[in-house]
Amino acid sequence: MTTPAIELSGVSVGYDAHCPVLQGVDMRVERGAFVTIVGPNGGGKTTLFRLMLGLIRPTKGTVRVLGEDPARARERIGYVPQHFSCDPLFPVRVEDVVRMGCLGGARRTRQQARERAAEALHAVGLDGLGPRWFNSLSGGQRQRVLIARGLVTDPEILLLDEPTSNVDATAEDAIARVLGGLRGRMTILLVTHTAAVASRFLDTIYCVNRSVHAHPATDKLDEELMRHITGFALASGVALGGPSDV
Repeated sequence: MTTPAIELSGVSVGYDAHCPVLQGVDMRVERGAFVTIVGPNGGGKTTLFRLMLGLIRPTKGTVRVLGEDPARARERIGYVPQHFSCDPLFPVRVEDVVRMGCLGGARRTRQQARERAAEALHAVGLDGLGPRWFNSLSGGQRQRVLIARGLVTDPEILLLDEPTSNVDATAEDAIARVLGGLRGRMTILLVTHTAAVASRFLDTIYCVNRSVHAHPATDKLDEELMRHITGFALASGVALGGPSDV
């Protein structure tokens, strides 16, 4: 039996003993899967990613990533955070931002890192932009640069936390097309609040709201259904099916 990319068993975690962020989570993600994660703000989506990256430990249960402790597997994961702060007056080139993804990983020569950065920029449709100043790009281009940074180490798993937040519809579509091109090349977990993005990736849908519920795949995910599965149903205690101890 193939070891899953990610497996959580009976996981609970909280920053306050009396108020768990996640409780009783069972989740199994097969290798090569594309998983869409939805849920209300504060529901625990970013915490879930932090567990997978080994940045925090569960108070109960176990987390395995690529068959290992998450901290040991971290170098095999690409991560695109929800927020990336960069002083607009600080002169940093696009290539340098992408190469940041190599820090802490396998040792590479400067030339190897540049080659990997160029390949990652190609994967997100930004060929030739390496010498440009990062702060000269549009918001959508910056987001694709951050995705390239997550890809620069050729990871086995890619975690994306709201990569289309604060961009216009054209940029959102460009990012979604990039993700579509990555489909099947690696295991991808995408957090989104946008029905237009989520509806393009309906292989597996999880709603995270303190617990984790699998939602049946559908051929349509509109705004009404998004509202339903990201808050109201779970808030009223109605389970949507799938693995959960709650």
